[in-house]
Amino acid sequence: MQSRHKPARVRWLRGSSRIDSALHRQAVCEQFAKKYKETKNMKKVLHMPVLLAALLVLTPFALAQQKQSEEQGDLGKLVEIVRNATNKYQDVNRASAAGYSPLFGCVSGSDHGAMGIHYVNGSLLNGTVEVTQPQALIYEPLSNGDLQLVGVEFIVDAATWLKTHSAPPVLEGQVFLYVDAPNRFTIPAFFELHVWAWRTNPQGPFVDWNDHVSCAADKE
Repeated sequence: MQSRHKPARVRWLRGSSRIDSALHRQAVCEQFAKKYKETKNMKKVLHMPVLLAALLVLTPFALAQQKQSEEQGDLGKLVEIVRNATNKYQDVNRASAAGYSPLFGCVSGSDHGAMGIHYVNGSLLNGTVEVTQPQALIYEPLSNGDLQLVGVEFIVDAATWLKTHSAPPVLEGQVFLYVDAPNRFTIPAFFELHVWAWRTNPQGPFVDWNDHVSCAADKE
């Protein structure tokens, strides 16, 4: 009798297929991971110009805000010092007792705003600058006849100052304005700085003319 042999099982082929399939899946996964990483890195690279542009735009803005904040802090400091030094002169009688007297009448701008009535202390017109001792107190005349303190003016004779200095006076970072002669006050050339410590000036606390000050009541 002829013996019959059963065909050999080719499990190894199937096993090889499994191995090849596993290797293929592994290769695909590695390739996917590589492409994902490359894509992610590419996105980062593509986003860099956008981020850089945003940084370039925001940096000056941030610096400007910081600078503005610092400047506002400096402005507030000088106004606060003047307010503290002149609070006692809310009553014009106390200003008169301290040596201040009215000069020039109520000063109005030719096209807008006003300064008010200057009460000047002649003993302080000595060519020096002291932040707590303004040479002039400025009052606004009210309709009831009272005077309201609105600001101050620091005044320094230019010739006297320039004998010992090569630049204009400065208080808390604010440079004085030079007023040449002849001028509307008919006095020699001088340096001056207004500080609107008691009345808001829409143009700024150190601008000469104040649109929120009026001489209308002085003419009634």
